[in-house]
Amino acid sequence: MEMDLLHPDPLEEAKKHKLKRLIPNPKSFFMDVKCPGCYSIATVFSHAQTVVLCGSCNVMLCQPTGGKCKLTEGCSFRKKVEGAERAPAVPLFPLEEIDGRRQEALAGEG
Repeated sequence: MEMDLLHPDPLEEAKKHKLKRLIPNPKSFFMDVKCPGCYSIATVFSHAQTVVLCGSCNVMLCQPTGGKCKLTEGCSFRKKVEGAERAPAVPLFPLEEIDGRRQEALAGEG
């Protein structure tokens, strides 16, 4: 049986153990879950082993199963983007301050 080792079938790769894949990576992930009652967002691990409740209204967001946790009906989710928590959402300096420094530097060169 011939197999293309450089371009494996994605369906077969998804079934393999996390360490037996061509590029080893876990199947678990973090996700943002929106509460259906108060619309607040909570970060939940995909394979959570305890019941996760909303921080503001105490509604159950997900319950554990043997593997991945089961979301409550009405809850919407999205996968967290890797590295998004490291990037600042707001610039560290106000843009006017940066432009002023840039203009001072240009004036000093001339």
